[in-house]
Amino acid sequence: MSRIHFLAHTTQKVLMKRPIVNSSVRCMSDWVPKEKETHTGQKWEADDYRMSRFIDRPKNVNPNIAMNLIAEVPPKACKERVVYCDGGSGPTGHPKVFINLDKPGNHACGYCGLRFFRDSHH
Repeated sequence: MSRIHFLAHTTQKVLMKRPIVNSSVRCMSDWVPKEKETHTGQKWEADDYRMSRFIDRPKNVNPNIAMNLIAEVPPKACKERVVYCDGGSGPTGHPKVFINLDKPGNHACGYCGLRFFRDSHH
């Protein structure tokens, strides 16, 4: 046997015994992770490379976003014309904001969204 023939025959034996790992198996898979749209409208296409991180685990999207939670808090009635909101106090709050309640209706804090209205009983 010539060296080239021997090398070709040996290479063929080795390749037949070892399984060939195909890196495109994940891309060719028929299972596609379910895409959940976030509250900001973020949604990726099914063939987007960023979806590969959700192949073996779920995409966790919290449905309790802050806008919905703060909307459940009823507006606070105040007798003063000007009130302030500090979002709580200490490290859980925000800078003090003064809110003018002269006009009728609800007035929301620009930081936390809490609503206030003037309870005017003349």
